[in-house]
Amino acid sequence: MTNAFPPNQQFRLAARPLGLPRNEDWQFHEEAVPEPQDGGIVVKVLYLSLDPAMRGWMNEGKSYIRPVAIGEVMRAGGLGVVVASRSPRFAVGDYVAGGTGVQRYWSGMADDKTAAFTKIDPALAPPTAWLNTLGMPGMTAFFGLREVGQPKPGETVVVSGAAGAVGMTVGQVAKKMGCRVVGIAGGADKCRFVVEQLGFDACIDYKAGSVHASLKEHCPQGVDVYFDNVGGDILDAVLTRINMKARIVICGAISQYNTTSQVKGPANYLSLLVNRARMEGMVVFDYAPRYAEGVATLAGWMREGSVKSIEYVVEGFERFPEALLMLFEGKNLGKLVLKVADA
Repeated sequence: MTNAFPPNQQFRLAARPLGLPRNEDWQFHEEAVPEPQDGGIVVKVLYLSLDPAMRGWMNEGKSYIRPVAIGEVMRAGGLGVVVASRSPRFAVGDYVAGGTGVQRYWSGMADDKTAAFTKIDPALAPPTAWLNTLGMPGMTAFFGLREVGQPKPGETVVVSGAAGAVGMTVGQVAKKMGCRVVGIAGGADKCRFVVEQLGFDACIDYKAGSVHASLKEHCPQGVDVYFDNVGGDILDAVLTRINMKARIVICGAISQYNTTSQVKGPANYLSLLVNRARMEGMVVFDYAPRYAEGVATLAGWMREGSVKSIEYVVEGFERFPEALLMLFEGKNLGKLVLKVADA
């Protein structure tokens, strides 16, 4: 088995970044692919999911998940095909999704709890959709909006990072639930994408003027649910427009992930008091036992054409460091995916 595959190439964390990750923060490593033990499998990685959360995993300190250790393969979700198996759980040729890490091959026990591999059906949706709408971003959007945001028909839902992986699905699910949906995104192209391709009612370009003024224009009845992916000044602006009993879902804060100073908290948080509103954080892993429910519902909507899964694919494993930075440069429309190999 050692000689059956080319050397496994990996990106390992070499140093904890200060601000944006730099090339020096990565170690490119090669090693042989080990033969699977009884109960083990080898997965050839085809696609990697690039997510803003990865930046947080690189920081030292207590969080909802342990930080990636120095010298460890960078944590990432991925999709691949089983190329060797000594486990009854997976056969050679099965497509699986799970925590592959940033490498060309994953090897280990089939029931590894960290990798948490699940078999997927590539006939149900394109492979990249399993890293987007039918994967972690889609589950984040589906459960975060429905379980934490709890929108009701006719309410106004605002979502930041609207052209990104989570935001695009949040808006589409909110439309399915009968809501008015207003996105916030950076740039005219992203706003057109959100309205014309995803069906949002409106989109605010935060780079083009006052977010506060645009919220007054596009949310004349106020904001009932705000799904926050960015934090910072945009969160503050939305807090000035929330309605009585509004719900704010704290999913992410990409505007703060690479700051070298103290994280900026919400200055307008007293609006929560005045409006008896609720702000609650959500982590998708809490809903893992219910992923099948989310996948079934979203796949059904995709089949009928009412929900779209749109991916921005970058090709080339060696491009991982530069591709990851695209998340923070706002260059991608839809879910950012790195193609590692053909099946």
